[in-house]
Amino acid sequence: MEFRHLGASGLKVSAISYGNWLTHGSQVEADQAKLCVRAALDVGITTFDTADTYANTAAESILGEALAGERRESLEIFTKVYFPTGPKGPNDTGLSRKHISESINASLLRLRTDHVDLYQAHRYDHATPLEETMEAFADVVRQGKALYIGVSEWTPAQLRAGHALARELKFPLVSNQPQYNMLWRIIEDEVVTTSRELGIGQIVFSPIAQGVLTGKYQVGQAPPPGSRATDTSGGAEFVQRLLKDETLSRVARLAPIAESEGLTMAQLAIAWVLANDNVASAITGASRPDQVTANAAAAGHPLSPETLAAIDEALGDTVQRDADLVGRASPKERLT
Repeated sequence: MEFRHLGASGLKVSAISYGNWLTHGSQVEADQAKLCVRAALDVGITTFDTADTYANTAAESILGEALAGERRESLEIFTKVYFPTGPKGPNDTGLSRKHISESINASLLRLRTDHVDLYQAHRYDHATPLEETMEAFADVVRQGKALYIGVSEWTPAQLRAGHALARELKFPLVSNQPQYNMLWRIIEDEVVTTSRELGIGQIVFSPIAQGVLTGKYQVGQAPPPGSRATDTSGGAEFVQRLLKDETLSRVARLAPIAESEGLTMAQLAIAWVLANDNVASAITGASRPDQVTANAAAAGHPLSPETLAAIDEALGDTVQRDADLVGRASPKERLT
């Protein structure tokens, strides 16, 4: 396993991290989820990413149970706050001082730990003053409940404002967690440039584009049984927009490129993400232990300029690069 610094901080994380969005507590049964966590540990993954909202808190509980008994100092455990949890009352969401304070305490109980290594703002909260949010995060760090603070899907302007407040309040804002893959590159121009300047690293999700970049979805064929596109508990809605014939036919052109590199298509997609030096870790999920093992093999596999150019040519204009789309994932009003 390869390890990288998270932004300009001294914290190192595994280049492949294990995430349980859409799996633990929903798509995958608890026993199978624990086997996937064990497989992650066996291949040298030390970084685990979750969120309180995943399966309405169940994902955190399953991860906490799966990691019980492991040496805590050898793990980096990440979680997030913002989206509705519990009964979803008016204060069960957002980045207010009240919700952050209550959420970190509940997350620590579910994760069976006295601190998380990284606590992340799952989105930007337009309904709460940024000063209030950052002051609450400063308190979480000073109380020893989190070592570092990160954000997810923030715009360059939001990153700058948040970073300035973090410096003023003397706590480390070190990461951003955006969607990033061969087909979705909207962070490359402005977010990555700003992050490099500020010492912020990317922990990216969806490196294989919800499974589309594995090549398992093919033009004119029904989605494979058990795939995310058939998941009626919520997974299908996230992948549907990518199942266009033009996208799938372009993705199919990646197969010979992956073969020439001695990689599967999924491994090629993960190696491509890690070729960006501002990416500290690529979050991969799994429904089976063998998927975890296969994903981990992408770490430490550099891609040549010729291979990167061939990927660009294969995908053509199916790649989304519009920097104006950054930040669109943050609701303008709080969700309840």
